[in-house]
Amino acid sequence: MSLILASASPRRRELLSHLGVAFEVRPADLDEALLPNEGAHAYVERLARSKAGTSTHAVVLAADTSVVIDDEVLGKPGHDTELGAQMLRRLSGRAHEVLTGIAVSGPHGVISRVVSSQVHFRPLNPREIAWYVGTGEGADKAGGYALQGRAGAFITSIVGSPSNVIGLPLTDTVELLRAAGLHLPMDAS
Repeated sequence: MSLILASASPRRRELLSHLGVAFEVRPADLDEALLPNEGAHAYVERLARSKAGTSTHAVVLAADTSVVIDDEVLGKPGHDTELGAQMLRRLSGRAHEVLTGIAVSGPHGVISRVVSSQVHFRPLNPREIAWYVGTGEGADKAGGYALQGRAGAFITSIVGSPSNVIGLPLTDTVELLRAAGLHLPMDAS
């Protein structure tokens, strides 16, 4: 059975490739707006399930990652440098939650879950924030930062899955792919 990754994220492609399984990339295109009164957990799981769709001929893996602080979902700042700086000021010296909804669609239906990790930032000074926002690295990242990049210098600890913070919790991904009936190279005898 073939595997499709419903994501354009280069980070998800890289993480999934670590499992040694062949896959095709077919990004899902949908409105990612938060619904009224929708909680963060429900939001990321809804998006992952929508991206996975329904499939009877292949296994489709989809994910959506959000940064949550003070019960607010922080999206991607894009090229709005002031918004990116605001996000980093909020994260500075504090812990926040990173949630990833992952969903797998296949012949047996759609299965999904939400994975949570807690990330602790050290206090950041205005020069560091301006420097980081100026790099543009966080523009297309939830919360305006990338653990696997320059922002790794700001993070003092992670409780939970580091690959979750990057965008694809590998332990949970393996479990869901197996549950969908996909055989992974690590399963070969």
